[in-house]
This record gives sequence, structure tokens and C-alpha cells, in this order.
Amino acid sequence: MRTNQPQTIYLKDYRVPEFLVDHVDLRFELFENGARVHSTLTVRRNPQSDATGTPLVLDGDSLTLESVALDGEELPADRYENKGTELVVPGVPDNFSLAVVTWIEPQNNTRLEGLYKSSGMFCTQCEAEGFRCITFYPDRPDVMAKFRTRIEADKSAYPVLLSNGNPVEQGDLEEGRHFVTWEDPFPKPSYLFALVAGDLVEKTDRFTTCSGRKIDLRMYVEPRNADKCDYAMDSLKRAMRWDEEVYGREYDLDIFMIVAVDDFNMGAMENKGLNIFNSSCVLASQQTATDLAFQRIEAIVAHEYFHNWSGNRVTCRDWFQLSLKEGFTVFRDAQFSADMGSPTVKRIEDATILRTAQFAEDAGPMAHPVRPHSYMEITNFYTLTIYEKGEEVVRMLHTLLGPEVFRKGSDLYFERHDGQAVTTDDFVQAMEDASGRDLSQFRLWYEQAGTQVLDVTDEYDPERQVYRLTIRQSIPDTPGQTNKQPQHIPFALGLIGGRGEALSLQLEAEEQNAPTSRVLELRDESHRFDFHGIAERPVPSLLRDFSAPVKLNYPWTREQLMFLMSYDGDGFNRWDAGQRLAVDVIRSLVGAPKDATVEPRLVTACRHLITDSSLDQALVAKMLQLPSEAYLIELADRPDVQQIHRARQRVLNHLALSLRDELVACYRRNRDEGEYLLTPEAIARRSLRNTALGWLLQVNDEEARELAIRQYREADNMTDRMGALRALVNSDYEQDRERLLGDFYQQWQSDPQVVEQWFSVQSGSSRAGTLAHVRMLTEHPAFDWKNPNKIRSVIGVFAGQNLASFHAADGGGYRFLAEQVLRLDASNPQIAARLVTPLTRWEKFAPEYGSQMKAALEWINAGGDQSHDLSKDLYEVVHKSLQD
Repeated sequence: MRTNQPQTIYLKDYRVPEFLVDHVDLRFELFENGARVHSTLTVRRNPQSDATGTPLVLDGDSLTLESVALDGEELPADRYENKGTELVVPGVPDNFSLAVVTWIEPQNNTRLEGLYKSSGMFCTQCEAEGFRCITFYPDRPDVMAKFRTRIEADKSAYPVLLSNGNPVEQGDLEEGRHFVTWEDPFPKPSYLFALVAGDLVEKTDRFTTCSGRKIDLRMYVEPRNADKCDYAMDSLKRAMRWDEEVYGREYDLDIFMIVAVDDFNMGAMENKGLNIFNSSCVLASQQTATDLAFQRIEAIVAHEYFHNWSGNRVTCRDWFQLSLKEGFTVFRDAQFSADMGSPTVKRIEDATILRTAQFAEDAGPMAHPVRPHSYMEITNFYTLTIYEKGEEVVRMLHTLLGPEVFRKGSDLYFERHDGQAVTTDDFVQAMEDASGRDLSQFRLWYEQAGTQVLDVTDEYDPERQVYRLTIRQSIPDTPGQTNKQPQHIPFALGLIGGRGEALSLQLEAEEQNAPTSRVLELRDESHRFDFHGIAERPVPSLLRDFSAPVKLNYPWTREQLMFLMSYDGDGFNRWDAGQRLAVDVIRSLVGAPKDATVEPRLVTACRHLITDSSLDQALVAKMLQLPSEAYLIELADRPDVQQIHRARQRVLNHLALSLRDELVACYRRNRDEGEYLLTPEAIARRSLRNTALGWLLQVNDEEARELAIRQYREADNMTDRMGALRALVNSDYEQDRERLLGDFYQQWQSDPQVVEQWFSVQSGSSRAGTLAHVRMLTEHPAFDWKNPNKIRSVIGVFAGQNLASFHAADGGGYRFLAEQVLRLDASNPQIAARLVTPLTRWEKFAPEYGSQMKAALEWINAGGDQSHDLSKDLYEVVHKSLQD
């Protein structure tokens, strides 16, 4: 428990910085027992600030202060005040130089913020407020300075010394040490500072920009990972070319560097010119990474590179504006991924995350707008709302304005604000100025929390041949927000005739050459649209391509959903119709008697998907995936997790038994021949084959067992090897499961990223991942409490994906998670605060679950049995979750 409540920071209290820093000169002396940091700041009072004569206040965290000098004169202790979290220097002139020397201990930094050590190398993570863990500094994004960094270290232990910008000087020092000096010509906020020192292998390539400049591309990894760099390097070059062609953005330094780090709280960090990646998000080979991992790596490499403009050259004024850089950049990487692969599949994947996880966030105690109004700990707001919903807000602008006008708006945004720290309002203003449109109502997407609900009804007048749609919008209350205003929503739709033909959408009776797909703009609480010249009652295709991040309610019949699955010209809505049909069937069986029948039309629909080879196989692979338990829980009111699990399993078993022969044929038809390829077609084949295998092993099919064992033994890629292993782990063939799990670990125990997959396949299985087994995994020699990836692959996967086991009736899963969260809070508060999320929505669940989840939260809030103080990170999440 905490005896003092952390301070809440409010957007309304923003003030410009009182001091600006024009230049930062850093010198790092790196040793095994710590690091000495020499920082010299060129400072001036901010002419835009009303404050006069105020002291200089610098942020700090866990620093040992050794000296302070003002304009070259060392200050006695009574000339400044070290408050631990602040260094206060009164009586400073309007322009001055401040030199500060601090001592830090990176080797003991388990929080992985600031400068720390990972696998023997020094590395940094400064976003959001990690730079203050390195030296005293005005650690806020609207203070932008040019950095010059000199790194000194033992040459044999740390031959590679990296920082932002371009190298300008290097040489040897006494006692076997050496140095490299880096200079970044572009002003940047402190959160973009980076340093790496280690014994690393360098992989190099070159890229020629559209203007003919030659860029050195460098990737630094531990020697054991030297063969896993090619795909990330190729992805980087594709992203650089794409950003030139689609957004006109050319890279601006001479060198672009990527470093892979095993111990990392996030996925990657876009530090200027020196991107630092979680190893799991950048290292890949055919033998060690699945298709999904390859796709994820391509997207993340692109995301971090795109930040060079949307985040670095133009950054956010304050952390409330985080989605300014993240939402825009996620949209850019989503566009890139769609262009590199299947646009429909990419849209399905993004919408699935949003509807399952972000909608849950919107309905939970930590719900916040895309631009939050307040926070206690900013790291708690690196959320799906900021990233994924923020991306959807930018996507809606793109939909409303069209690609050409949106490009004009982005060009204006970059031109107008290059080198500045700005706000989401500045971004929308650029779009408004480029388009000439009034986007004032659209700004509400940044201001209002919660998921919009659209209720759609229809009626048809056969005499007038008019089809009428009525659409009503509403937003539920969220913590701190009620009585919300209608928002500006792009609503894409089509109408389909009885023979599967796309109908013209005439909004006026005399309209000629009307399109068969339209984007309607919703602005009011209720809208009515009349479509003329409709000869028969159509089947509506609504919210095409998921044109807005909203919940859609319309009473489609099961027959209509099957019709849309076959005839809808919008690939996303074909998939969505299948999901809605499956959801309806599964929900009808929740709590139903054992003799209740499974809807035969679902079997018919799946049989058509499996057997019709003329269909887009990438789309079919997605359509054959049943709605997840997490999504079914999100749709339910007071869900009973065990009943949902049993109903879904019942449908899956019925489909597998009814389609047994078709599934075997699908498996054999989609076997790979020839070399491993990462084309959408090859990925779809592997996905279909492994889906068929997984379905068959759910019902313990003996032939499927033999196929899975053979596939595991003969696989030449991790997708097929892991597909076979996962299918067996989720079957009742316990001896095969244990034998192959043992074999897999024996073969891959020296590769941390593959071991994380091995952990996940067990902890995520409702059959293998019992609580007792998950506890055993946390005691396995390969498990490391200091490594976030290992923690996520066991504890995070168990609580977030193995829902039947986590929500066991005895509450053991809740107590287990509470114990681990409290344990981790002492060493890595960021990870602890993220792991606790599954407990925070206790009010959502049926009372027998919710009461035990709440008790686990209350135990954490009390600091456990030992009444430990909670970190600010964890306190905020738990405190808000227990508020009425």
C-alpha cells in the first residue's frame, strides 16, 4: 500500500518550459561497476514563458550527484538543492552553461529505464522519462536540443560504441580503453537520446535515396544472432523506399542503425538514427521465426523508421499528445503492411485487435481519450487507445479527405512543423487547411473516451422502391466523462441484391451513375438515408472495411450472414459476416443443454470455404478462425467464462467432426512444395494447413496425430514446426505432447526467442497450461524474472490468452497473477502495471468471477501480506480499478 498518493498531472495545467536547452554535450565513462556521466548544457530562458527570475529546475531519478558547475565555476553545496527527483539551481542568469556530473549503476537497473545493461551490453530506453535516470535534465518533449555524445569504455569488452547522429571522432585511450564521439545535427527531445556499448556483430547494407544520397545501413547484434538480420534489413529498405514514394519523406542522416536487445520493456524505440529493438521484434530466420513473426518484424521495423518524420522531426509537445506521433505512425505502418501483403487480411487483423482488446480498454477503469486529460504515470498510457484507436482516427481522416488531399495535409504538417514539438490540434489543423473542410467536430475523437455504438434499423417500401436506413449513434459513459456529444463518423456501405449483385446507391431519385459503395458522413445523433431505385429488399453491407472504430448493431438473420459470406464485394465484411454467424451460434449454446444442436448452416458455410479453391485463400484462412474467447467475453454481459469456453469448444469439435474428410483434404492440398516463401499465397497455405491440423487434433483424430508428428519432424520452417507442436499440445495425446515439447526445448534451448515461443505454446493452452504447470514454467532454468519477454511469454500469455485456466472457479489464477505482479513491482514497475490488466475489469464478469478478481486487486492494493509500497505505475492502475 502507499501512504502518499502519486500526483496527478493534467493537460489543462500545461505551461511552456521556463528554460530552453540549445546544446547538450555528454561524456560517458562506462565501467563494470557503474557509469560516470558528464553533462554540459547550454541554457537560456524561454522568451515565451511568463516566468522571470525563477530557479532552474532539472528532473532526476536514482542519480548520485558528484558536482555542479555554472559557467565553468563549480558551485558549493549551498548554491543548489538536490531533492533526489529534482536539482534546483537558483540565481541563474538568462543565458548560461551548466555542467553536472552524476554517477549511475546501469548493472543494477532492473527497471530498464535510462541506461542499463542487457546480456553484457550497455543500452538505453529514454521514452518517456528515462533520460532523467541518466543525468539531471529538463526531461520533457518540448525541450529540443542538439546533442554531442562521447562514449568511453574498455575496448576489448565494448568494441562497439554507438549514439545518435553521425560519428565525428574516435580513438584509443590509456588502460585499454577507447572512445567514439557522435554528433546529431538535428534538435531532439531527451526521450530520443540513445547509447549502446557492447561486443556486437555489425551487418551492413546501403540504400540510395530518391535524391541520390547513399545511406549506410547498419545492424548490430550479438554474434549468435548474426544469421537473423537479413529480413529486418530488407524490411528497412522497403520501408525507406515506400516512405519516399507514398509520403515524399527522405532519410536525413548519413547512417541508420538498428540494435537488437534481449531485455526491453517495449517492442522497439525510434531514437534518432539509432533504433533499439526488442530482439523478438527484429531477429528472424526461416528456422526460428513464424510467418506471423516475420510480418510483425516488417511492420515494427517500418513503424520505427517512419517515426523519423512522424515523431522525431516533428514531435509531441507534451505526453498528452502521445498519439500525435504514435497514431499517425501506426497508420503509416498499417498502410505499408497492406501494400506489402494482403490489404484485406491486414484490415481484419487490425480490427480484431481493436474489437477484442481496445474496446475492452474503452469499457474499463483505465478508459481514456486518444488525447488523455490526466495521468499519474505516463508509461501507463502507452495503450491500445493511444496507438490503435489513434491510428483509426487518422485512418478516418484519410477516408473523409481521400488519399490525395490527405497527402497534401501531411505535406503541409511536415513543412509547417519541422523541428517543432506540437499537438494533435496542429495535425488536424494542417488537414483542415489543406482540405478546406471544417473538422471541428472531428476533433471530438481526440477528446472523448469510449467506443461509439451505432444502432441501425431499416425499412423497405416496394411501391416507391425506396430502401431506408436509420442510424443512431451513442457513446457510453466512461470514468470522468458523461453526456458526450455526437462525433463525425465515416460510414461506408453497400447494398446487395438477391442474385448477389451490387446495387447502385441513389441518394436522390434523379441521381445518375450512382456508385455501388458510398461513405456516408454521420454528424448527428440520428440520421436517415433513403436509397432510390431499389427493386427488391436488399441485404445491407454496413461499415465496410471497418470504416470507423465503432460497435455496429443490426439484426442480420443467419441466412443473410451466409449470403454476405458468399456475395459481399467487401472482403472485410465477408469475414465479419462469418464472425457474426459463428458468434451467434456459439452464444446460443452458452448454458444450453448437452443435446442442443449446432447450427448446420455454419457447417455448410465452413465446408464451402474449405472446398472452394477459387476463393482468396488468404481471406479463407482468416474466415476459418473462430471468434476468440476474449472477443466472446467482450460481447457478453456478465460473462461466465467457463460456459463460453465450453460452448466455443463444442462448436469447434462439431465442425472438426462434421468436416473431417474435407479438413484432411485441405491439409494435403496445401502442403508446401519447394522453397519457403513469405508471399501472401504461401502464408495462406501454411495457415490453412495448420488450422486444419489444429481442428482435427481438437477431436483427437488419429490420422491427424500422425500427420502432426510427421510435419514436426520434417518441417523446414518454424511456422510448420510450431503449428504441429501447438496442435499436439492442444490435444489429448499427452505422451506425444510431452515428448515433442522435450525435443523442441533440447533443440532450441540456446535461442532465447525460440524458447519464448516454447513457453507461450504451453502457457496459452487450456489443456497443457494448467496453473500448476505454469507455476513450474516460472521455475524453469530458462525463465528469467529480469527479462520482460520471458515474463510475458509465461505469465502474460497465461492470464491474457489461456482464459479457461486463468478464470478457474477456485480463483487460483487470480491469486497467482496478483503474486507475480507484486513480485515484479519491486524490480520492473512498468511490466507489473501492464500484467495486472486482466484483473482490472472485475466488474465486467459474472459475480462468482468478479468478486475473486476484486479480492486479488485489493490484496495488491494493500501491498500483499507484507504491506509493500506500490510503485506509481501499479498504484494508478489498481487504484482506478477499485474506484466506484
